[in-house]
Amino acid sequence: MKKRLSIVFACLAVSALGARTAAASERVRLDADWRFQLGDVRRKVMPAQNTFVVPAWRWKDAGTNEPASGARNLALQNSAGNAWADCKPGEEVFKEKKGFAWFRAELPSVPGPHRILRFDSVDDAATVYLNGKELAKHRGWDEPFEVGVDSAWKEQGPNFLSILVENTGGPGKVNTVTLETDLGLNPAPLTADYDDHAWRRLHLPHDFVVESGFDAKGDVSHGSLIKNIGWYRKVFDLPAGDKGRSLWIDFDGIYRNSSVWLNGQLLGVHVSGYTSFRYDISKAANYGGKNVLAIKVDAKGSEGWWYEGGGIYRHVWLNKADPEHLAPWGIQVTADPVGEGASIVVRSELSRTLTRDSRFLMQQQILDPSGKTVLELSSPAQGAAVEQKGNLAKAALWSPQSPALYRLITRLTLDGKEIDRAETSFGIRSIRFDAEQGFLLNGKPLKIQGTCNHLDFAGIGIALPDSLFEHRIRKLQEMGSNAWRCSHNPPSPEFLDACDRLGMLVMDENRKLGDSPEILGQVESMVRRDRNHPSIILWSLCNEEGLQGSEQGRKMGSTMKKLILSLDRTRPITAAMNGGYGKGLSKVVDLQGFNYHDGDYEPYHQKYPKQPLFGSETASAVGTRGIYENDKERGYVSAYDVNFPDWAQSAEKAWKALAERPYMAGGFVWTGFDYRGEPTPYGWPCINSHFGILDTCGFPKDSYYYYQSWWSEKTVLHLFPHWDWKGQEGKEIDVWCHSNCERVELFLNGASLGSKDMPKLGHLQWKVAYHPGVLSAKGYRKGVLVAEDKVETTGKPASVHLEYLKRDLLADGEDILPVEVSILDAKGRRVPTAGDLIKFSVTGVGEIAGVGNGDPSSHEADHATERHAFNGRCLVLLRAGERPGPVFLKATSRGLNGAGAEFRAVLPKL
Repeated sequence: MKKRLSIVFACLAVSALGARTAAASERVRLDADWRFQLGDVRRKVMPAQNTFVVPAWRWKDAGTNEPASGARNLALQNSAGNAWADCKPGEEVFKEKKGFAWFRAELPSVPGPHRILRFDSVDDAATVYLNGKELAKHRGWDEPFEVGVDSAWKEQGPNFLSILVENTGGPGKVNTVTLETDLGLNPAPLTADYDDHAWRRLHLPHDFVVESGFDAKGDVSHGSLIKNIGWYRKVFDLPAGDKGRSLWIDFDGIYRNSSVWLNGQLLGVHVSGYTSFRYDISKAANYGGKNVLAIKVDAKGSEGWWYEGGGIYRHVWLNKADPEHLAPWGIQVTADPVGEGASIVVRSELSRTLTRDSRFLMQQQILDPSGKTVLELSSPAQGAAVEQKGNLAKAALWSPQSPALYRLITRLTLDGKEIDRAETSFGIRSIRFDAEQGFLLNGKPLKIQGTCNHLDFAGIGIALPDSLFEHRIRKLQEMGSNAWRCSHNPPSPEFLDACDRLGMLVMDENRKLGDSPEILGQVESMVRRDRNHPSIILWSLCNEEGLQGSEQGRKMGSTMKKLILSLDRTRPITAAMNGGYGKGLSKVVDLQGFNYHDGDYEPYHQKYPKQPLFGSETASAVGTRGIYENDKERGYVSAYDVNFPDWAQSAEKAWKALAERPYMAGGFVWTGFDYRGEPTPYGWPCINSHFGILDTCGFPKDSYYYYQSWWSEKTVLHLFPHWDWKGQEGKEIDVWCHSNCERVELFLNGASLGSKDMPKLGHLQWKVAYHPGVLSAKGYRKGVLVAEDKVETTGKPASVHLEYLKRDLLADGEDILPVEVSILDAKGRRVPTAGDLIKFSVTGVGEIAGVGNGDPSSHEADHATERHAFNGRCLVLLRAGERPGPVFLKATSRGLNGAGAEFRAVLPKL
């Protein structure tokens, strides 16, 4: 009998509510009353003599392995000799071969201080030296970065710049490098008395790139929207009594390369657009007066190859605490199911080490899902962290079907007085990935039926309010999906909170492979912040890295894994790989991820029978909602499940490959929703992808019902295409049916066209000559009629119809309600080809946050008060103001009966 390997992880976990509120005696959201200005208002005009562009390089091949030692000596090496050759900026010297090369240039005298090297980009990674001193390591192809050089600069010269460049695949080169002097900050925008009335007032979250216009010259992979720099200012008061307390500001996410000042003092620079970070403000704070927070956001660079937006697109928090407090992200709960109960371990890190004779006490109280106290723990708070253990006699297990959440209340007291308090939600569940049985949750097999998703949504880009996270999760759960891969970066804390509450499994993914301090810092941020969510079942090191199958990639992955295990040992570690299987990262990860390559499942399983496997990225089928023939000129792809790139598969083929193999734990479809950028298979005029099962608005495409048929317990019968083919009478139309019924009978205008058995995991199709009327289908199980569906020939557009799930919005300036808009004929049927222009207006305490229609080639503005319908549908996003009251939405269209609805902005419940 073949020995099987089971990876067992019994957990956990704490929601980000606890991680975010830990260590905060007071925690205030700083999302309101910001001022914003597009463009770089910081820099003074710089004389030409203070700027030098490197005109040429000397370079030489450094082989396929990174120099293990003596790099400083190599960086100092003279560039003369036969081994060195001339090249120009942007010249591809690697000839697309992997390996290393040295680039070298002498820099002229540029007055200082504050000399900065600005790199347009280096493909793919760079270590920068000046005069033999290592200044910086940078990983990330095709993105700008900056390096300060004052620490190694020789005032009398000469100054030699050396760059060790690694090419991990494709072209390898050094693009434009500029040496310049930063003449300092224009102080006015950083001070409280600066007049910013001309700046725009806004409420976070905010994406300023989505507000720009589409441009054919723009980066099509990023949605053909113009990237830029944005400045934010916020003025707030701090009472004099705060002096002596610990004060810090948390940023949940800024895209990207943000510089933050408080009262003119630079707090720091954070490059990553996807990780959360914080700054201590106690030294820069103005107590008993006004404080001005100024933030420069440089979104011109890229971290991925999809639309990434720009701006402060997640929450900002002001924290105040006693000098002795619970450390941020410092509470970790491990909850292992044991019989009918659970064992609990709580580890609480402190802001600083407490002495053994301290009078501090750590108290823990656990409440079950009904709010009943089920466990209390208490012990002296000594050292840098306190660990407490206990047991529950009975435990409600967390699962997608029953996402039971417990609450941990942590109190730090001094002489009986509470000085800090944190509330942490967590779930009790066990996870196991088995080499033969796939994924098991709480000891029971569960196929992962997941989707990959980027951040953005119609109308608002990446600046999603908390309510839209829940909206998107529920859309996928209605389809039968139970898992979400965060592609290719950590998500917002509130998204994970929603997954905990709603029961959506999560694969949390780090952006890039690497072992530099920058990348390891991003890994640590992700794991520390997110390790306590019951929804998270996987840590992913990276996605489709050039070094994934190399020895260097293995070493990098090992370093990353070691760091993760030092922070959390309760989940398996994986990587999304599209090659190099069995090598490199495959030797590091607990769970082998396959991006496509379904033909490799069986051979790999036979060769490595002990390693659990799953589809980390599957399908990549393409289709446009409501379109049934390919149209390259307009940038549309037919919605039949027959279109996919050469690396990918149809939805049906991809899912069969997973569903028919018990040892495959399941997989994640690329993608749940369309997203801006990467408009495969076409370029301009397309500005977003066609990969989604739903479009950018969340309107289902026909493939949605394929997955719903085989992923959900619902009875499904979906007939397509529409039946409005005026002028094509008599033409044969391809008719498809997605269903989980055993047998389906098709009718045209009441006449039977015969019945067919539904193949398992498949679909049915017919050729039907078009005649106006009603095309209908009936589905049977064991001979009993269980489902019906129909498509009808509709009349001319006659009215506008609004659909929404609720009438109340939170009066917090952030909450958004999606209102779906349909064009109906006189009989109340949606007209599937309608493209009427809909105009929106709002009165009361609300506003229009954005509009969309799911058209991948539409160049209409997202921030607007009107939108054309696309194949009968469009979307308007309604946002509440900051005070309670009525909100009236009106939708009109020339020649059609309009529609209106009344909503209410209500105060959040305390």
